[in-house]
Amino acid sequence: MSDETIAENREKSPERTLSFFERYLSVWVALCIGAGIAVGQFIPAIPNTLGEIEYARVNIPIAILIWFMIYPMMVKIDFQSILDVREKPKGLFVTWTANWIVQPLIMYFIYWLFMTQIFDFLIPAQLQNQYIAGAVLLGAAPCTAMVFVWSYLTDGDPGYTLVQVSSNDVILLFAYVPWVTFLLGIGGIYVPYNTLITSVILFVFIPLTVGYLSRVYLIRRYGEGWFENVFLKWLDLIPTGGLLLTLVLLFSFQGEVILNNPLHILLIAIPNLIYTYSVFTLEYGATYLLNLDHSIAAPAALIGTSNFFELAVAVAISVFGVESGAALVTVVGILVEVPVMLTLVSVAKRTRKYFPRISPETG
Repeated sequence: MSDETIAENREKSPERTLSFFERYLSVWVALCIGAGIAVGQFIPAIPNTLGEIEYARVNIPIAILIWFMIYPMMVKIDFQSILDVREKPKGLFVTWTANWIVQPLIMYFIYWLFMTQIFDFLIPAQLQNQYIAGAVLLGAAPCTAMVFVWSYLTDGDPGYTLVQVSSNDVILLFAYVPWVTFLLGIGGIYVPYNTLITSVILFVFIPLTVGYLSRVYLIRRYGEGWFENVFLKWLDLIPTGGLLLTLVLLFSFQGEVILNNPLHILLIAIPNLIYTYSVFTLEYGATYLLNLDHSIAAPAALIGTSNFFELAVAVAISVFGVESGAALVTVVGILVEVPVMLTLVSVAKRTRKYFPRISPETG
């Protein structure tokens, strides 16, 4: 993948814009949150009944919805493409460093600072620990779904983005549980190791395996053209629907907590915003200093900034319960992430002319 090819593809590609539904995704998210709270308040039999359908501390209705969100991401992963980026490894190093060192540590520190120091007089100690735990679960889970949207909007290299996501999913299988256990241990928060492992198996390993096997089968059976142009386009409609239904259900469980503590939503959102903009600034600056092409730099920074909130929500619910503060943090993360990431997409598009810092011909 030469620099000339990247430049040529960029010139040919049209300006990419959000669809009407994507443009107002934050509105739909807010409406679903309102609907969920209303359901919890006026039809409590629904969350009460669904909340009891559990197995091994995993809520089955939410697990099904999360699988609907996760599977479409996993089936897109082509592990063969990992070999194609050996000529341009810097973008991968930025993403790996950001996701597995910078992002978890910064998320932990910022939430520890705000929850135990700055907001100490506003939040009870028990909730402080749960909010930090939810932030850890969120910060240690690199994004795999919406990254494709952010990459598309910034005219990112789709093949390279796929490799970044694919490699992070592989690392996730081995690194997520140890990282979360270590960070929660620092804060004196004990989480059963086997519960975390079970969550990763349920929400990463199984969907990843099913996605890979179904991808291989469908391509062999119907051809790659049908898979890319028919199956994936149809499948793209499912994750957002699953996300919105999950929000309705989660907030029907969380409605009482939110109505009793509306200030806490703001208190959770503030450190999340600071974390997101801080991490993006560091990572986007690193891609500039490393002289990466914008089609690689923008997705690398955005991947390192956003989170795999589907996994974080699933683990928070499995470990702490659907009505916990940890689950609330991961859900608020969803609400904050969409509008914030759109602002970062705008920043990336406006600064595109500065990449690469030194032209390949002269540098």
